[in-house]
Amino acid sequence: MTERWWGALRVPPLVISSPGTSERPHDGVGAAWSHAPFPVVVLDGEGSVVEANDAARALLAEPPAGDAAANGLPLWLTQAHDHLTRSAPADPAARAVSGAVGRRTFAAHPSPGEDGTVVWWLLEDTALRDAERALRGERERTALLAEVSGALLSSLNVDRCTEVTARMAADHLADAALIVAPSAGHRHSLTHARAGGPATQTVAHIDAATVPGLAEALQGFPPVPARWIDPDVLPDWVIPPGFDGPIGSVIVTPLPGHGVPAGVLILLRSGTRRVFTDGEEVFARLFAARAGAALSAARLYAEQTSITATLLRELLPPRLERVHGVEYAGAFRASQDHERVGGDFYDVHPPADPAGETFVVLGDVAGKGLEAAVLTGKIRTVLQALLPLADDHRRVLGLLNDALLHAHQTRFATLVLASVRRRAGLVELRLTSAGHLPPLIIRADGRVEEADTGGTLVGALPRVTVRSADVVLAPGETCLLYTDGITEARGGPLGDRLYGEARLQEALRECARMPAEAVVERVQMLVAQWLGGGRHDDLATLAITNPMGGHGAPGVVDGHEPRRREAR
Repeated sequence: MTERWWGALRVPPLVISSPGTSERPHDGVGAAWSHAPFPVVVLDGEGSVVEANDAARALLAEPPAGDAAANGLPLWLTQAHDHLTRSAPADPAARAVSGAVGRRTFAAHPSPGEDGTVVWWLLEDTALRDAERALRGERERTALLAEVSGALLSSLNVDRCTEVTARMAADHLADAALIVAPSAGHRHSLTHARAGGPATQTVAHIDAATVPGLAEALQGFPPVPARWIDPDVLPDWVIPPGFDGPIGSVIVTPLPGHGVPAGVLILLRSGTRRVFTDGEEVFARLFAARAGAALSAARLYAEQTSITATLLRELLPPRLERVHGVEYAGAFRASQDHERVGGDFYDVHPPADPAGETFVVLGDVAGKGLEAAVLTGKIRTVLQALLPLADDHRRVLGLLNDALLHAHQTRFATLVLASVRRRAGLVELRLTSAGHLPPLIIRADGRVEEADTGGTLVGALPRVTVRSADVVLAPGETCLLYTDGITEARGGPLGDRLYGEARLQEALRECARMPAEAVVERVQMLVAQWLGGGRHDDLATLAITNPMGGHGAPGVVDGHEPRRREAR
C-alpha cells in the first residue's frame, strides 16, 4: 500500500501484523479491529492518530463538513479525546460521545489503553437519529393537534374559533394565515393573522378566482399542491396588514365541515424561509380538518341557538304591565333551573277598547320541561284564536277541549280564566276554573278569600263543566292566580312537608295593599326559601291588582311608584 493520507490525517500505511510478529507498535490489537465493519481510530495521549482501519480511512477520505482539528479528525471527536486523556487516570468507563461526519452521525465509544492510547469505535446512528427526529416531530405535531382541538372546542363561538384557528396556524405552520369563511350573499368574512400577532376580521367582496384553488376549496374540493401556486399572482386582500417581505410559498386548503365546507385556510410563508414541504402540506390538511370540524360545530350551535331563541320567544311568559288602570305582574320558575320553559304558563290579552275586558289565563299542563312547553304553546295559540269569544268562558273552554281531544293529545291541562274590567275605581273580575286551584282574593284589610269557582280539566273528557265566580276588587286589593307547584312545594326544616294552601294564605295576609309586583315576588321568595335546594314542580303566579290612587293613576306605596317588571 502506498503512503496516501486522507484529509489532514498523518499515519503510516496501515499494516496488519500477523500473530507473533512485531511489525507495528500495536500488533496486539491487530486483527481485533482492523476488519471491524465500522470505523476504528486509535489516538495517542497527544491526540495524534496512531492507527485507523480501512473503514475509518474510507469514512474520513474527505475533510469533515464541520470544524476539524489539526489532526484532521472532526473537532467533536478530538475534544472528547482531550477531555478523556486529561483525566488522571483515564476513565475506563468513559461514556460515548456523538457527532456528525458529513451528513452522517456517529456514536464514538472509547476504549482507553494502559499505554495512554485510546481506541475510538465509531458506530453509525444516522438512521436512529433520523427516526428519533421524525418521532419527535410527530409528537410535536400530535401535541399541536391536541392543543388545537382543546383550544377550538373550548368555545362554541364562531368568531372566537375563527380567530384562534388563524392565530395558531400563523404561529405554528407559517408566517401568516388567512381564513376565508363561506359566502354570505356576495361577501366573505376574512380573518387575518401574523405569527405572534392578533387576529383581525373584516368582511369584503372578493373574487375567489384570483387565488388558485380557492374557488374549488370553498366548495370542499381537495387542495392543489403548494408548488402549483405562484405567490406573485395573489391579490392584496390575501396578505395581512403589516406582513413584511415577499411571499415565498402558499398553501390553500379547505376546512372540512359537517356536510358543507367550513371555509378555507390560506397559509403564507415569506420568501426568506424555505418552501412548504410535502410533509408540511399533509400536516396543514390535518390541522385544517380539526379546525374545520370545530368551526362547523360552532356554526351549527349558533344556528340551533338562534332557532331555539326564536321558539322560546313564543313559549316564554309575556312581559306584564299596567293595562287600563289595572296592575298585572307574573313570575315563572321552571322545574329545572337550567330550563326556561315548562308546563306552567300565563297570558294577558288587553282589549283595543279601554272600556272592554282584558282576558287573562293561567294554566298548568301535565308534565315538565320542553315537551310540556310544546303543549302550552299550542294551548296559548288556540286561546289567541278564541279571543273574539273571550266573554264566554264556558264556550272558550269547550272549544279548547275539543281541539285538544281531536289533536290526540296524551296530556291534559288545568286552567283558570279571568275577564277584567275597571269601572268607577273598582276592578270587576269574572273567574272560571277548569280543574285548577281557585284564585285567592287579598282584601285591603288583610283577609284572604277563595274565589267560588271550579270545573273539570281540559283535554281529558268529552265535555267540560265549569262554574264561574264574579269578584270585585277595591283599591289596594289583589286577585292571585297560581299553579299547584306553589302549594305542593316540598321542603321545610326536614325537607318533607308541603308548603300548602294554609301557609300560602297566611303569607298573603301580609300582602294587603301591596302592588302586584310585590305580591308575586313575595310568594316566589317564600316558596324558594321553603324549598331550599330541593326538587320542585314548575312555579307560576300572576297577580291582578286594583292599585292605590284610583281612576287609573299609577299606584303609590309609601310615596314611591312601584317598578314594572318583566316576567321571568
